[in-house]
Amino acid sequence: MNDRKPLILISNDDGVQAKGVNALVDMLSPLGDILVMAPDRARSGSACGITPHDPVRYRVVEERPGVKVCACTGTPVDCVKLALEAEAGRQPALLASGINHGDNSSVSVHYSGTMGVVIEGCMKGIPSVGFSLCDFDADADFSPAAPFVRGIAERVLREGLPDGVCLNVNFPKAAGYAGVRVCRMAHGTWANEWCGAVHPRGYKYYWLTGNYVDLEPEQQDTDAYALRHGFVAVTPVQIDMTAYQAMAGLKDLEKL
Repeated sequence: MNDRKPLILISNDDGVQAKGVNALVDMLSPLGDILVMAPDRARSGSACGITPHDPVRYRVVEERPGVKVCACTGTPVDCVKLALEAEAGRQPALLASGINHGDNSSVSVHYSGTMGVVIEGCMKGIPSVGFSLCDFDADADFSPAAPFVRGIAERVLREGLPDGVCLNVNFPKAAGYAGVRVCRMAHGTWANEWCGAVHPRGYKYYWLTGNYVDLEPEQQDTDAYALRHGFVAVTPVQIDMTAYQAMAGLKDLEKL
């Protein structure tokens, strides 16, 4: 790889074989050297999980001019940590995660391995962006997102991001988009989260499922609203989770 070109670190939670991560490599390779460190299998829902008690390994699965692809046995966050420790050799100019097969808007950011990658990169001081498409199909069409992915990446490479801030970018499932909206996370929740069944041996078991409920569907400044109306939703996410507005009301605890 050429040290004079920016290094772009890419990971995901769908696995190194996923169509989305390979599409992201193709979209971003004109902008710099690409290092992919992605899980060797699907790790959706990993959030910021790490592997503290078992060894983690990786192997190089592809290498060509300007692109190196590695498969890691750990979580998405493990992938970032290991890439920086064992392969990068220099600070990446950009970390890009995805393109995820499925929506990561609203409260899903808290569960998402795609955004776990982004949050880890942000904590390491790397300008970091997560990309997700609202389509769970393994053969989803990512091509409409390409100019937006490149445009956002170019902007971040050129101007960076504020300290402690990363981006969560979601694309609606559509052949084209109404535009881009910079918006906040929708206030929502997941409901009907378990599907129960009875095993032939008599015990009950559960599959995690559920449906998302937007608790403020008429609010037009949210990512959920933007996606429903055909817009690309760009949501700034901050690492500092302190509820500053609640601090004054808790001052009486200092008297305990």
